[in-house]
Amino acid sequence: MVGTKRNWVRTRTSRTVPRPGRLITAALGLVLLTSCTSAPAAGPATSVVTSVVTTTAAPSATVPSVVVTVPAGPGAASTTAPVTDVPVTDGPATDVPGTDVPIIDAPTTDAPTTDAPTTPAAPAVPAVTWHTSFTSAATDVAPADRIGFRITNGTLASVKMTNDAGQPIKGSRIRGNTAWAAEPILGYGRTYHLVAVAVDGAKKKTQKRFTFTTLTPGNLTYPTAFPLDGNTVGVGQPVAIYFDEPITDKAAAEKLITVTPSPKVAGSFHWIDDQQVRWRPKNYWTPGTRVKVEVKIYGHDLGGGLYGQQDKTFSFRIGKSKIAYVDDNTKTMVVKFNGKTVKQIPVSMGSDKYPTYNGVHVVAEKYRKKIMDSSTWGLTGTGAYRTEVGWASRISSTGEFVHSAPWSVWAQGSENVSHGCINVSEENAIWFYDNFGPGDIVDISNTVGPPLRVWDGFGDWQLKWNEYRKGSAL
Repeated sequence: MVGTKRNWVRTRTSRTVPRPGRLITAALGLVLLTSCTSAPAAGPATSVVTSVVTTTAAPSATVPSVVVTVPAGPGAASTTAPVTDVPVTDGPATDVPGTDVPIIDAPTTDAPTTDAPTTPAAPAVPAVTWHTSFTSAATDVAPADRIGFRITNGTLASVKMTNDAGQPIKGSRIRGNTAWAAEPILGYGRTYHLVAVAVDGAKKKTQKRFTFTTLTPGNLTYPTAFPLDGNTVGVGQPVAIYFDEPITDKAAAEKLITVTPSPKVAGSFHWIDDQQVRWRPKNYWTPGTRVKVEVKIYGHDLGGGLYGQQDKTFSFRIGKSKIAYVDDNTKTMVVKFNGKTVKQIPVSMGSDKYPTYNGVHVVAEKYRKKIMDSSTWGLTGTGAYRTEVGWASRISSTGEFVHSAPWSVWAQGSENVSHGCINVSEENAIWFYDNFGPGDIVDISNTVGPPLRVWDGFGDWQLKWNEYRKGSAL
């Protein structure tokens, strides 16, 4: 509301003169006249016409004259008389004698303003964001790491990855076309380039480029294993993993080896030395068990900057239970297949000077012909020998075999005359050779010799279960 509006009420008998200095305003300078007629009253018919005058004047301005018409009564002619204007002057306000009507501020109402309808602005489309499994421009990315990326606020339109020779690297889009992963494991010391295009919610395409280089190892180790892939072995065969370099972080290596028997059985790792780790079940394998072994060392640090040269995966099967029990008290081998005795063989074992070791031996390998050389286990000079034998089955790495010994048939079943091997006749040697193989058990007891040691051949069963488990690095 501009200025201040005042309604001045004037009667025929009095006028109120504005106080000095007060502005009398009128919208746009016009005079607004409002008249009201009172209801007739008893007595002389008179009516007072009030004129509401709104004007704007300077303090010294003269208020315009207002003409008041007074009817003489019912049916009488109206008389008109001028109203004398009172000049407006500066100075104290003076009220003209008479009856004053108080000044009333008339309420004013601002008309509501109606804004024209507007269309709300479209929400901003969030930008595509990229999350990689590697650091762009890095020079030490491990090849075994999962190489890839994912995006938010968009989908992938295309992805291309190449190595430093320009060869394409295969990959797969996953997670509803919002992620990508390289399929092959990358090489050591190679540089890779990746270009990807994503589309956001507004169909706008965004291109992203990445470059990184994989680490170069200080040294590599190559794994080998036994049993071989596809072998059928006996119930006493441990899993053996061999490394061609010493492993300093054995725990890291163990975590990268998985042994999966079917049906599942409890088992444990046991380190024979820095380059060989074994795994065996708590008890002999159950015939028919299938075992899968995964050695996933490629791209991983096995300690001191030594990395795996390649992975190795193999599977084998457990055949029937074949155990030969050899007792020095009887000088006899009792052979049982799946718990049933199938054969008894007279034997001659190591003499008291060169006794056969006691305990559970496991057949490791077989030879149609084998040179027995005493120098391989330390015997030279007097008593040394170098002799070819037939149908030899190794049962320890220190030189114990079950083999043909025609020269000692006279002692077999009654006397021990060998340098530690189990002598049998040629006929029995052939039968043993044909029926026993890797993983089958030769359990020797009651000799004067010491127990077989865990590292000697597959001497894993020489340790009780709790002791064996202590050989794990985990």
